[in-house]
Amino acid sequence: MRQIVLDTETTGLETSQDHRIIEIGCVEIISRKLTGRHYHQYINPQRPVDEGAMEVHGISDEFLADKPLFADIIDEFLAFIGDADLVIHNAPFDVGFINHELAKLPTQSQGVDDLCKIIDTLAIAKQKHPGQKNNLDALCKRYAVDNSQ
Repeated sequence: MRQIVLDTETTGLETSQDHRIIEIGCVEIISRKLTGRHYHQYINPQRPVDEGAMEVHGISDEFLADKPLFADIIDEFLAFIGDADLVIHNAPFDVGFINHELAKLPTQSQGVDDLCKIIDTLAIAKQKHPGQKNNLDALCKRYAVDNSQ
């Protein structure tokens, strides 16, 4: 079983306002063990990062200015996620942004959810811990996971 744990950072919260992905990070897990393979890329969004988003992730317009465009990294990204199940906390957010980026490419007709099975860990956490905080910080605390790094 091959899984890719994936997270993105974005210029803002809404694809309807043409917010874009600025960072993708992935780690590969096979048979529930980290393999050491990972994919990480900063992306030039060709638009400003909202102030509120920058307060969350600290990634500035100046830092992103010389980074590749999404169109330049798509083949490598899709090759990495390939035949894996994608494990994503709050998957609708990340999948929505990835699909928004894919829709801008003339060569891409499918969404990431057409290419990979999606596992939403937020939905799982809400089922397991109803009525409790289930953001990543709360889950790390609940399960004694050190997230200081």
